[in-house]
Amino acid sequence: MPVKIRLSRRGRKKQAMYDVVVADSRAPRDGKFIEKIGTYNPNTDPASISLNDEKAFDWVMKGAQPTDTVKAMLSYRGIMMKKHLQIGVLKGAITQEDADKKFEIWLAEKEAKIQGKVEKLSASKASEAKARLAAEKKVSDARAEAIAAKKKVADDTLVAEIAEAGADEAEKALEEEGNEAVASAAETPAAEEAPAVEETPAEEAPKAEEPKAEEPKAEAKEEAAPEADEEKKED
Repeated sequence: MPVKIRLSRRGRKKQAMYDVVVADSRAPRDGKFIEKIGTYNPNTDPASISLNDEKAFDWVMKGAQPTDTVKAMLSYRGIMMKKHLQIGVLKGAITQEDADKKFEIWLAEKEAKIQGKVEKLSASKASEAKARLAAEKKVSDARAEAIAAKKKVADDTLVAEIAEAGADEAEKALEEEGNEAVASAAETPAAEEAPAVEETPAEEAPKAEEPKAEEPKAEAKEEAAPEADEEKKED
């Protein structure tokens, strides 16, 4: 039965993750498998590979054929290099001790490369983040300057409008005062005429009442009366 080491998809849409499985080559991609030996997550940078190296090496030595993707993963983890050295040991080209030493040297160099790549990626991300922050700050400063300039223009315009309104009001007030002065001058004559004194007719002096002529008869009577009284007394 031909056996393959391949990927079995799982995970959400656009967030796919894969299991590294040993399965019959005739089985569907996501169907039954013989054994699961690891996982692969391509959504990270670098991609995350979790693999049981011993089981993977054992299946490779038994003749299981990895797919292209899985073969790249096995090369990345050193499984294919270890297989190559082990075949040399089986053929008697090198001893097991030499093969182990060569593999350790290769693995140390590979880990150094991986670590260097990780550090480079981290530095690149930090630099990108710094540049992004600087660009955002630049945009923010430019926006603040534009807002300040716009506010200054608005303030200057408002001051100018207030000054213009004040000037218009002053001019209007002066104009109104001038109109009032003209109207007042038109209402009052240049030289006020003295009011004509009404001639009152000279009051006629009251006529002196002429004393009434004394009535002699009355006096005569009055004089005669005491005389008569005296005659009566004599009698």
